[in-house]
Amino acid sequence: MGRRSQRWSNAIPGAQTNGRRFTITTLLEAARRGKNAGSAAMDANLSPKDRISQLLRHFGIERAHVAACMTGDWGDLVTTQSDIVASLTLVSPMRGIETPESLDTFPVLVISGDQGKPAERARKLAARIPDAKLLALRDYSSPIWADVIADREEEIGSAMLDFLMDVDRKRGIKAVTLPEEGGDIAGLTYRFRGNGPPLVLLPVALAPSQWEPLLPRLAARYCTITLGGSALGMVSHLEARGRSGYGHVVERLVDQARLSTGETILDVGCGSGFLDRWLARRTGGANPIVATDINRYLLAEAEALVKKERLEDVITFREGNAEALPFPKASFDAALAFTVLEEGDADRMLAELVRVTRAGGRVAIMTRAIDMDWWVNLNLPVELQPKINALGPGTGAGVAERGCADASLYRRMSQVGLVQMTMFPQFAIYSEGERLQAVVDRLLAPLPPNEVKTCREAIARADAEGTLFIAEPFHCAVGTKP
Repeated sequence: MGRRSQRWSNAIPGAQTNGRRFTITTLLEAARRGKNAGSAAMDANLSPKDRISQLLRHFGIERAHVAACMTGDWGDLVTTQSDIVASLTLVSPMRGIETPESLDTFPVLVISGDQGKPAERARKLAARIPDAKLLALRDYSSPIWADVIADREEEIGSAMLDFLMDVDRKRGIKAVTLPEEGGDIAGLTYRFRGNGPPLVLLPVALAPSQWEPLLPRLAARYCTITLGGSALGMVSHLEARGRSGYGHVVERLVDQARLSTGETILDVGCGSGFLDRWLARRTGGANPIVATDINRYLLAEAEALVKKERLEDVITFREGNAEALPFPKASFDAALAFTVLEEGDADRMLAELVRVTRAGGRVAIMTRAIDMDWWVNLNLPVELQPKINALGPGTGAGVAERGCADASLYRRMSQVGLVQMTMFPQFAIYSEGERLQAVVDRLLAPLPPNEVKTCREAIARADAEGTLFIAEPFHCAVGTKP
């Protein structure tokens, strides 16, 4: 986003003698750590396109079918390296401003439910693509958390195979044979299964099952290459969010929880585990952390990231529903939930958080604030500025019927019996980096082209001046269990 970028990184461990005698083994181990840290730093600068291209080259794959969801995973690849893309399948596509204007160099299949905003986005995207095929799943909505492939396995499997085999007949995609194995290249995790024309499977938003229900069927005809890791999909989104002003809001809320050394912590709705890793480092590993999420895909990715940072002794993961936590009462000294109450029955979640917290323990909650406008710091025409600020509350993933994303959080926490309440709204400030770009795209996506142009020009001016930032509001509160 212009001339600045922000990256948080862990310090590379230095060699400190402290009077110890270093052996060849310890020196080799230090060198290995330094090499790995350097390699990780290099990987951090690669785009998804560069990572995917590097992986395909490594295995001698000249051209592959691609199946994906989020534009950040596939947009640059199909725009700048369309020669390696045989076809593109988009499942519940999350279209943003960065979606390519034209996708006319290879066949495209768009799959989505026929209900709600996701269906509308899919129809608009398919309409922009010459000869695109659209599969609208009847009587189905496919928001980002829908397990769409598991829910409609037969329909999606049949449509994808018909589409892919038709492309193969017309274009003669070269088959490959690779051992069924997994590994890590260029910061991507990969897993091969089956033989045939290569089919790259990128993450499907927050779908818990991802591609797993279809893999046996696809692998019977294709060499499937399932990709994951912190640089792709919603995991990349959650990691970038943690590095942004969102993480600063969490830090200030955790300060109010006043954790003591040795206290046990529960994090409900942990996602990719970014905040758990941050908390483990912040507390020096002195506080055991149990992180839970209902999404087994995110849990698997979170566990892999924890192992990379060697924090397995501090952080334990457990699959669980926030409305019925799998723990006995009074199990933890502190229970945390960051932007989770929006996604289900908020009152049931709060009751569960209180139940599993010990007397004298704290419950800390953060929710989005859809009852407050954002602030977009741009010099815009007087009629456009309030419109842009008011767009913010509607750009999130939505709020469940019984969810909470407003100031009712404070009343709800009091009603479940919490005392010594500390209540405060906060703004997450996005002024640079990936999160700013993502938020800008979300805000501009609903606007007509002329207003997008005006905003883009204002953004360029503000970035050049060093005054560009966007502020997103959140409601925060900490209460003590009596």
